[in-house]
Amino acid sequence: QLQLVESGGGLVQPGGSLRLSCAASGATADYFTIGWFRQAPGKEREGVSSIRRNGGDSTNYADSVKGRFTISRDNAKNTVYLQMNNLKPEDTAVYYCAAGGSVIFSRWHNPALYTYWGQGTQVTVSS
Repeated sequence: QLQLVESGGGLVQPGGSLRLSCAASGATADYFTIGWFRQAPGKEREGVSSIRRNGGDSTNYADSVKGRFTISRDNAKNTVYLQMNNLKPEDTAVYYCAAGGSVIFSRWHNPALYTYWGQGTQVTVSS
């Protein structure tokens, strides 16, 4: 069974950067589409980014993070990263990584398509 553990969250000033990691164990992460989601207090969970499975380098981004966030894989480390630059206060949320074996890529932002979830890591952007 695939297990996911996020790390790298924290407190950062507006304009700063963070790199989130999603370390997988129990299975090969590259067999899954990996998505990053976030949930702010009182809001629904929203898709941030995703990367296709099986060696694909196709990626998706929410409009709100395009040009600022970059998703990538390191298959040797069985880890997926989310590099977040030029962070804004509205990026404040709990960030989750998730894995799905049969995600329709055009619907990557739908949390229901992902089977495995990490516990989340808090990102706070504030001065």
